[in-house]
Amino acid sequence: MPHYHVSATTSAPVTTVWNLLIDGRSWPQWSSGLDELVEDRSTGLGPGGRDDVGTVRAFRTGRVVTGERLTELVDGRRIAYEDAFNFSIKDYRAVVELEPTAAGGTMINWHGTWRTRPGIGWMTPLFLPGVMQRMATDLADYAATAPGQVTTT
Repeated sequence: MPHYHVSATTSAPVTTVWNLLIDGRSWPQWSSGLDELVEDRSTGLGPGGRDDVGTVRAFRTGRVVTGERLTELVDGRRIAYEDAFNFSIKDYRAVVELEPTAAGGTMINWHGTWRTRPGIGWMTPLFLPGVMQRMATDLADYAATAPGQVTTT
């Protein structure tokens, strides 16, 4: 089964990274790979920026809309999701785990597995790890400069 495991480190504390992860509306702000959250294809979006288990978040990249369903939340530590709809992969499952660093920042570990669909699905193992590394790096970079962050030198 194809898989990826990517990581990034940020100077932002775990609470900042966590709040960005559980708010589906924030993802297009910090991810260079997502154009928008498609609210009319999403279900259960949480008020106040806190999505919960069962929420389906639909994201558009170019003309393609994919959806993910939140399956697990361990407050400040772990978020898991699975494919709700995607034209090129199936049985996609991903987990983002956060670990505090000794310096007060956060290590972001993001890993996932999937099965390919006929057609262009065979190309997914060639590009998805890079896409997900960019997601982790974008999250780390944005979190470090998010409003309310205090940076020290």
